[in-house]
Amino acid sequence: MASWDPEIYARDKAYRDRPALDLLMQIPDSLGPRVIWDLGCGAGEHAALLARRHPGARVFGLDSSPEMLARARSRSEAVTWVEGDIAAFAPPEPPDLIFSNAALHWLPRHDQLLPRLVSSLAPGGILACQMPVAFESLHHEVLRQVAKTEPWAGHLQRLAPLRPTPALENYYGWLSDHCREVDLWSTTYLHVLQGEDPVVDWMTGTALLPYLDALPDPRLRSAFLGALGDSMADAFPARADGTTLLPLPRLFILATRT
Repeated sequence: MASWDPEIYARDKAYRDRPALDLLMQIPDSLGPRVIWDLGCGAGEHAALLARRHPGARVFGLDSSPEMLARARSRSEAVTWVEGDIAAFAPPEPPDLIFSNAALHWLPRHDQLLPRLVSSLAPGGILACQMPVAFESLHHEVLRQVAKTEPWAGHLQRLAPLRPTPALENYYGWLSDHCREVDLWSTTYLHVLQGEDPVVDWMTGTALLPYLDALPDPRLRSAFLGALGDSMADAFPARADGTTLLPLPRLFILATRT
């Protein structure tokens, strides 16, 4: 996985936080979790929030990025930070809550991943996750098209960091046999962005990371970003007031284990 930069990721903190907070609001107060895991916890904001919301729980934050975890470990909340891969997640005891914000879309085989996560829960435990519907979005389509052009196509042709998003009905089918309740919904957030290359700047915090890591030559990287910026400006023209609108749909899952 690419190297994450907490400073770059935090530039659009308000927009990145809102889906996580919307998801947190749907977790019932009656749950009373004893063990909580935040998978793909990043810099730890939401694991810390969960620790404050559930002071009697043991809270764990798991992430594969040492840079993000270094920022998380600077927090004062009582959270155990774990460096690891979500694909290999095997909690030592069944959690009562597994929370994941904008992380699971990086992993393949959701038909296996989601049931496995639910099966790791304690009876009555909840899986609460949010994922951007990224592959189908216009800015990701533009990114893929630019990545196919020379002179950088040869460096990027093996990249497949994101996959098409399964339908809600598929997620329901994968989870319903393991859960007494499955709540699924999607929301499109309209981001009002500022700056000269606002969509590229937004993607630099996440989706562009594998592409930039695959282009170690600074000149090639700069040329790629310039071409991407031009294509994004055509696809997302700035408004008269200087803002650029980026719609970003997200998928939410709240699944309660039987």
